[in-house]
Amino acid sequence: MAIKNQVQLITYPDSMGGDLKTLNQMLNKHFSDIFEGGIHILPPFPSSGDRGFAPLTYLEIEPSFGTWDEIREIGEKFDVLLDLMVNHISRQSPYFQDFLAKGRDSQYADLFLTLDKVWEDGEPVQADIDQMFLRRPQPYSTFQTGKDGREEKVWTTFGKTDPSEQIDLDIQSPLTRRLFEEFFENFKKQNVKIVRLDAVGYVIKKLGTSCFFVEPEIYKFLDWVKELADSYDIELLPEVHAHYSTQFKLAEHGCWIYDFILPYRVLEALINRSSAELNQYLKIRPHKQFTMLDCHDGIPVKPDLDDLIDTTEARKLVDVCLERGSNLSLILSDEHKAADGFDVHQIRCSYYSVLNHDDDAYMAARAIQFFAPGIPQVYYVGLLAGENDMERVQETGEGREINRHNYTVEEIEQALEKEVVQRLLKLIRFRNSYDAFNGEFRVLDSPDDEIRLQWHKGEKSCELTINLQTYRSVIKYADDLNHTVEYIV
Repeated sequence: MAIKNQVQLITYPDSMGGDLKTLNQMLNKHFSDIFEGGIHILPPFPSSGDRGFAPLTYLEIEPSFGTWDEIREIGEKFDVLLDLMVNHISRQSPYFQDFLAKGRDSQYADLFLTLDKVWEDGEPVQADIDQMFLRRPQPYSTFQTGKDGREEKVWTTFGKTDPSEQIDLDIQSPLTRRLFEEFFENFKKQNVKIVRLDAVGYVIKKLGTSCFFVEPEIYKFLDWVKELADSYDIELLPEVHAHYSTQFKLAEHGCWIYDFILPYRVLEALINRSSAELNQYLKIRPHKQFTMLDCHDGIPVKPDLDDLIDTTEARKLVDVCLERGSNLSLILSDEHKAADGFDVHQIRCSYYSVLNHDDDAYMAARAIQFFAPGIPQVYYVGLLAGENDMERVQETGEGREINRHNYTVEEIEQALEKEVVQRLLKLIRFRNSYDAFNGEFRVLDSPDDEIRLQWHKGEKSCELTINLQTYRSVIKYADDLNHTVEYIV
């Protein structure tokens, strides 16, 4: 299938009304002509943690969200994108529970990366661990397995608990490959059009490396998954937070990639009222990308923007974000912090709040996103111009909950009455329907306090001009009669 060059929505299965059935009703009632590009439904599977990102299986839907019937129904009108956490699966999954009960006698034992697959004697070596890009203090968990209670150390890249809820899969194992084949076969059956390979950068574990995006092995794995997805006519979107050069390599490899650099560059341009860095980036970035400003995590900083940002300037920008209520996710490994100690992994906030609830600044941000080449995705909180949810952060102690508010139907209806939301919906309709966005893109010369972007195809052309002093955004475009129309965003 071809991915449509139109705007997509990102939402949790229960964030727009409480379940998949209500989500479908909301889509049909309010957004049927808005998200023609597709719907990314964040993990709707049974899960034991990380808001869906520790799935027990991909063959079932969490009953409180609904059933596969609702996914298939949404998929009849919108291209559905679902996640596959290729790196790990839940500790509560039937596969790992069987391993805990039977140890090495379990039929699923080879799914998992026991440490003897990494170190010959199964004992971790700290010098090797020190080189790794860690997401928790140590990359393994210890379990008692089988009737004899044999101790097993198993690789666990992620997880806030010890032992972790997220157990790494051994992607070299034929057993794991067969499991992935089963998952893709089911996705096809359930009308899923795009699969995001979540945490794919961590799948290769190789001593003497960071164990993150290990080349060339990572490409062999991606090629295998792509062949599998192609056989079911499913598109793939690898999710990799890494040095920007890694994204560019993935693009050269023919993959769709995420533009994890754009959210920071847009924020920087609007807060510092300078287009210099943004313009420079827009001129060199690959075009085959999914663009976003906000998501269920945060605005990426390190390692995505390593060697692109001055850490002194970045600290100033981060301080502004903190003043506006944001919180931070930090890098754990000393080796992967900046030389001056700068350690911000992500800035967590609602994008509307971090722009100080300024409607014009927010619309300027969305206009830049929609003009940047690629497939734009709008996160549901951003769609509704939602603000930082400080109560949820205090309730849960989880910083990411700041941008994960669950909307009732009433709250959605109220948000739709806001002028800024109506302006955003109008802009999405323009982006979806104006044919010049299928043509040639140019960054036009402009003063430092202005942004000028242009699309051109045949007789259709549109040009965005943003005044960074006032945040006034204007699109000039040729209509069907070839008259120039001025549209104030």
